[in-house]
Amino acid sequence: MRKPRDYDAELRTLADKARKLKNRRQHQLGELVQATGADRLSVEELAGALLEAGTAPRPTREAWRKRGAAFFRGEREDAGDGARGRPGSVAPDDRSAQPASGTTGTP
Repeated sequence: MRKPRDYDAELRTLADKARKLKNRRQHQLGELVQATGADRLSVEELAGALLEAGTAPRPTREAWRKRGAAFFRGEREDAGDGARGRPGSVAPDDRSAQPASGTTGTP
């Protein structure tokens, strides 16, 4: 005689696995936001950028896809002027950085 299956235990196992995958995806999204420097944007700016991305024309989205692919391949120079994959860092040509106090900003 065959042993009966415990469907409740299998469902709990699947639910735990789904929860772990969701948590991992959320963690990776947070890492991506930090690595790209998007954590320096306000929530409103980030939401607006994402809404705009959804309605962008196909050629623009294709260019973004290529930059994203380069970013994930580690080709930071081709991926844009972001933080180059170093969370908390400032891009070398970031114009928004303020000069140190007492300096005029000219060499």
